Amino acid sequence: MDKIQSAERMDLIHSDIRGKLYHEALKLEQQGEKILRLNTGNPAAFGFGMPESVREALLAGMDRAVAYCDSRGMKDAREAICGYETGKGIRDITPDDVFICNGVSEAAQMLCLTMLDPGDEVLMPCPCYSLWSNGARLAGAVPVLYTCDEQQDWYPDEKDIEQKITPRTRALLIINPNNPTGAVYDKEALLRLLDIARRHHLIIISDEIYDRLVLDDIPHYSCAALAPDLPVITCNGLSKSHIICGFRCGWCVLSGKDDILSDIRDAMERLSSMRLCGNTLTQLVIPAALKDEASTKAMLVPGGRLWEQRRAVMEVISRTEGITAVENRAAFYLFPKLDIKSFGIEDDHAFGLGLLREKHILIVPGTGFGYPQQDHFRIVMLPEPDQLRTAMEDIGDYLNTLRERNMK
Repeated sequence: MDKIQSAERMDLIHSDIRGKLYHEALKLEQQGEKILRLNTGNPAAFGFGMPESVREALLAGMDRAVAYCDSRGMKDAREAICGYETGKGIRDITPDDVFICNGVSEAAQMLCLTMLDPGDEVLMPCPCYSLWSNGARLAGAVPVLYTCDEQQDWYPDEKDIEQKITPRTRALLIINPNNPTGAVYDKEALLRLLDIARRHHLIIISDEIYDRLVLDDIPHYSCAALAPDLPVITCNGLSKSHIICGFRCGWCVLSGKDDILSDIRDAMERLSSMRLCGNTLTQLVIPAALKDEASTKAMLVPGGRLWEQRRAVMEVISRTEGITAVENRAAFYLFPKLDIKSFGIEDDHAFGLGLLREKHILIVPGTGFGYPQQDHFRIVMLPEPDQLRTAMEDIGDYLNTLRERNMK
């Protein structure tokens, strides 16, 4: 029998976060090497603990999670989400507008399947988290990447967005706070993006999962709150803010004037029913977690882990020749830039592989986020500050080695 080929739709599907470098890291670990995994935003793997509020809610309600629930999600969980999003300024939503999913990952795939026909286009930020571009491709749609300008703190380039709109453009994706850059957009920038969507009759998909992990007392604005007239789908979850990535806890909320997304809501209900329901154990903790702001905020202030870890990384970068970075304003990601000419770097995957083999540090190449140049990479700033300082110094040492090789 001839070799069985995978479906053609899979040819463009990839995730460099757990791609070839990740599998090479697994091989090295099997050989006894200790690898520092700076590829995945997985706080629990670095000693972050689950909040007691979540633990107590899980233990107290386990019996409720035995049976299937409403395909959209448990009633009290959807009510809590609706209350949270209403508290952020989103108007005229009810629990029936909420769909609880197995992470924002599932929400993204469901939304792409319900919104997009083959050949439709979706505007997505570049660099772009591959969850969204892969979701569009699986639906037969086309991700069209718009530039986020590093010289402007990674804000979206509005002129580039306008130039890329065609008759097939269906939606505009805004990831705010952003992954992989850690940027947080101010109200004025968001209003300009929303006006583009308004003039071109686009659906807004607003990925806001890091809205509770904003540093430096910067305000976060929900797109749906700023544009109640527009069709907006807001995605969020508890994976990062409450250290429960493995619970796969995410949701999406549909909003807009005159029930403009009623057909999408109906399609989401039908698609949700196919998988019966989301993980019910996850849903038990949503009301308690959304009431517990203290455990999250404690990480974001001086002395808190996320604040101190960012400081540790930026201190080393500031004194390392040939590497720069726009300081992140949220979450725990950084997207540094390399002076590739001085280091002789022509392939960011080759750079990542060399770093992995020589320093046992796993990063994600920038091209894995659709970035066109070979001069960026993403790290997660989750290890303890001292471990992060050492890791960044090791990266600097590896770069010095590359520079010396390049000069020969």
